[in-house]
Amino acid sequence: MSQKQNKIQFIPIIIMIFLFGMISFVTNLASPMGDVLKNSFSVQNWMGTLGVFGNFIAYAIMGVPGGLLLQRKGYKYTSLIAIALGFVGVGIQTLSGLIDNNTAFVVYLIGAFVAGFSMCLLNIVVNPMLNSLAGGGNKGNQLIQIGGCFNSLCGTAVIMVVGILVGDIAKAQISDVFPVMFIALAIFALAFIVVSIAKIPERHNLGNAVKEEKSPYGPLSFRHFIFGAIGIFVYVGVEVGIPNVLQKFLQNVDLNVLQIQGTAEEIGSQAATIAGFVTGTYWILMLAGRLIGGVIGAKVSAKTMLTIVSSVAAVFVLIAIFSPVDKLVNLPVLQRSAEGSFSFGLTQMPISAAFLVLCGLCTSIMWGGIFNLAVEGLGKYTEKASGYFMVLVCGGGILPLLQNWIIDIKDGIGYLPSYWVVVAGLIYLLYYALIGSKNVNKNIPVE
Repeated sequence: MSQKQNKIQFIPIIIMIFLFGMISFVTNLASPMGDVLKNSFSVQNWMGTLGVFGNFIAYAIMGVPGGLLLQRKGYKYTSLIAIALGFVGVGIQTLSGLIDNNTAFVVYLIGAFVAGFSMCLLNIVVNPMLNSLAGGGNKGNQLIQIGGCFNSLCGTAVIMVVGILVGDIAKAQISDVFPVMFIALAIFALAFIVVSIAKIPERHNLGNAVKEEKSPYGPLSFRHFIFGAIGIFVYVGVEVGIPNVLQKFLQNVDLNVLQIQGTAEEIGSQAATIAGFVTGTYWILMLAGRLIGGVIGAKVSAKTMLTIVSSVAAVFVLIAIFSPVDKLVNLPVLQRSAEGSFSFGLTQMPISAAFLVLCGLCTSIMWGGIFNLAVEGLGKYTEKASGYFMVLVCGGGILPLLQNWIIDIKDGIGYLPSYWVVVAGLIYLLYYALIGSKNVNKNIPVE
């Protein structure tokens, strides 16, 4: 490959990685915002999770149309539509903080829903583009893992910043998170300008596309793709559900599992900050895992990586479920004193929380592995497959909603029992890695 071709590929790779980070920034904002909604409007846990649900259910609606849009209009056009929708979605969420009555709750959910359309389209663009730029196979998995590193970095940042801004979770308002929303709006505006002037190669420019012809086949003709799409439903639910419930568990003033001393207001303020940074540690470990995945991705198959991490994660979650809540361990986190000053040091928390945080190392590389296995061998059906794939990302809204419903039916204390949902999901991912990912439809023409 010539130096000119290398340069042409380097620019779109950087842009796709940048967009990968935007996906996590906006998506992860929905989880701590659920706690803000819960306390601001005095609703149950499952209702506070409706923002996450709205964000992810948009995938179920936009997935297939988004895949068709990508197929007909290409990567650049689809990226610009996605970025514009992201700006509108976050803008609506910001406006909800300026409304004083309960209408704000509905307005925020509409904004989360519109932002979900954006995240879906960005995922439809980023994943096949990175996989294609690397030439598929292990190299494709490696590049997706590298993009995932920036994704984790942005996801970590938004969780921690919200933890600092919120203060006393019991008194939190949407307006408290305005600085994060303003940052998101600025990122979208800048991204629109950059993508508008950048040269984004389409698949036919990369020599991978063929003329579309009517065919009795499609992505759903491949068994391993169907199982992989279900795997993404499960995976995103697991990835989102682990930190979502963990943050609620740690900052629950009534339970006070962190055993913080002081008044209810002091406990709530410190617990909110600590919970935000403990949850942020989960995303930091995802970043570390993706860095490792990016290094070894070209040498270790996606099947092997998914087998190992799904097994280890299942063990971690089981240990967390059965560990006594009053057994504490030290973890380094940012702390806030009653006077409002910040310091970094060791904080005691339940051992169950520590093992749930460690799951970040495992969930870090699952997305790239599942996507790589699911689209392997699909050829000309890859773009349409990406759209179907995104439909099932709605699991990120449905499974955490199920977990929070379990918490509520147990009178608000069923945090750890809700993780049986996560265990079941991890067992399915292990099945997919070992059995379900095998392509048994190699007789279908894909060129």
